[in-house]
Amino acid sequence: MKEVFDFYNNTSLRSYNLDQSIRYQLKMLDGLDAFTKRHSENVANITCRLCENLNLSKGFTIYCTTCAYLHDIGKIFIPPSILQKPSKLTDEEYEIMKTHTSIGYKMCMNDPKLRPYAAGTLYHHEALDGSGYPHGITGDKIPYEAQIIRVADEFEAITAKRQYKTHIGVVDALNILIEHARPTPPKDLKDGIKQMRLGGVGKIDKKILKALFKVIINDTEYEIIARTDYVNFVQQEIKRFENSQKYYYKLQNTKNEYKKEYLKEEIKYYLKPNEDPEKLPQMLEELKNTLKIRKEHIKKLYDEIKQIKKLTI
Repeated sequence: MKEVFDFYNNTSLRSYNLDQSIRYQLKMLDGLDAFTKRHSENVANITCRLCENLNLSKGFTIYCTTCAYLHDIGKIFIPPSILQKPSKLTDEEYEIMKTHTSIGYKMCMNDPKLRPYAAGTLYHHEALDGSGYPHGITGDKIPYEAQIIRVADEFEAITAKRQYKTHIGVVDALNILIEHARPTPPKDLKDGIKQMRLGGVGKIDKKILKALFKVIINDTEYEIIARTDYVNFVQQEIKRFENSQKYYYKLQNTKNEYKKEYLKEEIKYYLKPNEDPEKLPQMLEELKNTLKIRKEHIKKLYDEIKQIKKLTI
């Protein structure tokens, strides 16, 4: 039995039957490269659960999730040499990358079926403090769906394993987002006055970030349950192999033919047809190592939840 766990499970998406309601919009993702398509799907899933934890209406949740699916659709027209570059982008390349927001907006506005979701594509990189792009707008001038997508987008981009960066842990990622939720020190008097006018906001909304904490804790608890189920399965397998091995050792130490036949049957009782009794020691060792690793992982997950609960914004 192979242990399988997908952090970005689609339970929430199925609960809204989004696969039926946005089938046309999802087809648009086929034009994206594999990394961007997977990123868009993950951001949509996180966005859906953020909406749930923010107690937003079902209608807005479906709308917001659809916007999230399409948020990076403009990257279809970003050159692969930039989009898939394994190293940091140059300033010139970054300016080209940033155009995916306006490109995506035009794509949506030119298609009547996509037009309702144009705001997510255009505004998901805007920041509450005005430091975002493409227009540098501030506060509630940024559509709420875009504010939610930005938090989901940043978290997924930071934690996802990609070809050009090292994977960053969940707690470290949340600490980065906490910094983004806090106002940056003013550069000058004019900037200080601007921040006072905005109420000392950072790049992202604190309430949305707190909702992300709940999403991550819920996902981690789900992962613990899934991994605990697998640990229980491994423990049962170890017990089965140990029982079989016990009779196997007896078989090696007896000369009584009648007893040998009896012991062979006992060995078969505990083993599956494709399992070789000669390999029992090796299989047991592998299972015990697996059990140790999985238990350590579960402990780390519990520790991770404790760390997340201690975080303050």
